[in-house]
Amino acid sequence: MNLVQYVNDKGKRQIATVEADGLHPLKGVTTTLQLAAKAHAQGKSMAVLAKAFASSRAENYGAALKEKRVLPPVDHPDPAHCIITGTGLTHLGSAAARDSMHKKLDTTEDTLTDSLKMFKMGLEGGKPTKGKAGVQPEWFYKGDGRWLVAPGKPLPKPSFALDGGEEPEVAGLYWIAPNGKPLRLGFALGNEYSDHVTERQNYLYLAHSKLRHSAIGPELLLGKLPSHVEGISRILRKGKVIWEKPFVTGEGNMSHTLENLEYHHFKYDAFRVPGDLHIHYFGTATLSIADGFSTEDGDVFEIEAPPFGAPLRNPLKAMKQTFKPGGVKPA
Repeated sequence: MNLVQYVNDKGKRQIATVEADGLHPLKGVTTTLQLAAKAHAQGKSMAVLAKAFASSRAENYGAALKEKRVLPPVDHPDPAHCIITGTGLTHLGSAAARDSMHKKLDTTEDTLTDSLKMFKMGLEGGKPTKGKAGVQPEWFYKGDGRWLVAPGKPLPKPSFALDGGEEPEVAGLYWIAPNGKPLRLGFALGNEYSDHVTERQNYLYLAHSKLRHSAIGPELLLGKLPSHVEGISRILRKGKVIWEKPFVTGEGNMSHTLENLEYHHFKYDAFRVPGDLHIHYFGTATLSIADGFSTEDGDVFEIEAPPFGAPLRNPLKAMKQTFKPGGVKPA
């Protein structure tokens, strides 16, 4: 079952199940977090409650997408309590890329870059026995809820950015219950948009490259993530596809289990504060910059994969400089 948050044609916020005939609004709740809280309090799954709350009437999903009334599939009423993070070097990539990387991994430890060392650690220890901790993944912080972009809305490219590049990924969506336990709400397609040119100058610039907006949605996939997910990532310029490539994700295409990635995120006490929302990107192996492609202002990113329903689309928007050197003044 998939869910969508949106604003209806009367300007009211709603959450709905996605059916063949359109969106079926839920009664008694208007947000994903409200549904999660009720499901937890009643000891039921979100899917069971959503099915019980769904109305029989259908609303036009296509119109909501076209009119940009669809919201991220989960958000927090206080954006400061939404934490957006991610992990990298988690995906095996294509067979050719994997073979090439494995040949490099056969060399002595002294000749490996730090990135390849981290990748090798994941291959060797990222899938431990269930219930045990495996090796830590690469981890990064992206921002809070103010950096979350809705489907159809622009991804801002800061004036100081050297690149605005897509990263087609799956994001895990989590709510911390009143008892302090993380609850996995489900999964969403994401564009973990980054500055790859800055990152490639030096791997210590990874933190700078990741401090960007990102987008998820439009749909929340309830239940388990399939072990093998195939999708397409494309870039359109003036309505025409100018770059396109398939991508794969899911545990069958990863060097870490989701359980291991979740453990190493939520082991920190500060990430288990009741009421907080967490959006965590799981990584990718497919990037247009790897093919030498450079994005331009107005390009549209489009990411789709069958389990997630409608594609995630966001245009790139170049921004003017908002803060200049010397802008900090004494209090």
